[in-house]
Amino acid sequence: MLVISYDISDDRLRAKFSKMLTKYGAVRLQYSVYEVNNTDRVINNLVVKIEETFAKKFDGGDSVIIFDVAGVKLRKYGNAIHRDKDIVYF
Repeated sequence: MLVISYDISDDRLRAKFSKMLTKYGAVRLQYSVYEVNNTDRVINNLVVKIEETFAKKFDGGDSVIIFDVAGVKLRKYGNAIHRDKDIVYF
């Protein structure tokens, strides 16, 4: 699982980046923080997409941080606790 946090100043680039993350199965945790819990292949493709498409468009004030939290014990509170539980609808 990855946690991706970003601070991108350009509105259009930020919107494209956010939309791209959701296409790769990312779930928004906070305004500029996403959780990606997918297969290794999809995660690798996502990282390549960020490096090859977006990184060269960032200016000096932009930042993207990718935290690989696989195997790390997480504590979640509030609404975040519901994301890991199966929900059955009838």
